[in-house]
Amino acid sequence: MYDVLIIGLGASGYTAAIYTARYKLKTFIVGAEDGGMGLTAAEVGNWPGIIDIKGPDLMENFKKHATSFEEVTHKVARVEKLEKVNEGFRLTLQGGEVVEGKTVILATGSAKRKLGTKGEVEFSGKGVTYCATCDAFFYRGKDVAVIGGGDSAVEGAAIAAQVAKTVYLIHRRNAFRAEPYWVDRVKARPNVRFVLERNVLEIFGDAKVKGVKLDTPWEGSDTIAVDGVFIEVGSIPSIGLATSLGAKLDPKGFIAVTPDQHTSAPGLFAAGDNTNESNYFAQFTTAAGEGAVAANGVFTFLQG
Repeated sequence: MYDVLIIGLGASGYTAAIYTARYKLKTFIVGAEDGGMGLTAAEVGNWPGIIDIKGPDLMENFKKHATSFEEVTHKVARVEKLEKVNEGFRLTLQGGEVVEGKTVILATGSAKRKLGTKGEVEFSGKGVTYCATCDAFFYRGKDVAVIGGGDSAVEGAAIAAQVAKTVYLIHRRNAFRAEPYWVDRVKARPNVRFVLERNVLEIFGDAKVKGVKLDTPWEGSDTIAVDGVFIEVGSIPSIGLATSLGAKLDPKGFIAVTPDQHTSAPGLFAAGDNTNESNYFAQFTTAAGEGAVAANGVFTFLQG
């Protein structure tokens, strides 16, 4: 019986593990992908104390720190089921392994949002991807489209422009929601074309992507020929495990938590991009902060 089960191997999960270990709590941390969404950040320039670091490198530092404590047991595996039992909680992992703990911290983050346009499913993995910073390398010297106007889209376009021939940044509005730092970066790239106030109606091709069709013509045509399409239209919180235990959501569909990151289900805490804390500001810093607070909340809960 562990003191705490942490689900999620990203910034909030690893930070929570660092703190629970320092509280001398027997900790089990698990997740399907080591590094979580942090792996998709090509450049991190806002982690305090480090001017510039790649997302995967930062996450490796998180992992090394958390697993340096003897109190922490680390495993990469998918969680199939989370149940409430008399003594606490029971996790069933892929392969049937069962782990039990007195409390749980859900640091499951978020998943990429789908565009929902014609051809998206058909060409997924055949030119359609959901991480420009991850997959831009495969489109060296080619024409690509990045769809979206937030941080991930604008950052992705700036990164893709380093290798692609032309990057078409397609956004349904006439202004970006992204951090000005990244907007300035992408505007400085001479091979980025801005396709604003347009929606993508269809992604078309044959064996692979050949282009996108717009709802309004741009420069005399309603189609743009591209070899790849990066869909970066935000993310949705991963809430399935929370709702399976009856935890309440807020009106926006995020896990509702108290100031100590406690959900409405006793002993179940949540931290990171899946919660309604930190003003929905999905950053490494806010995720780490919530992970630390959740660990403190667990410690206080167990003491009480």
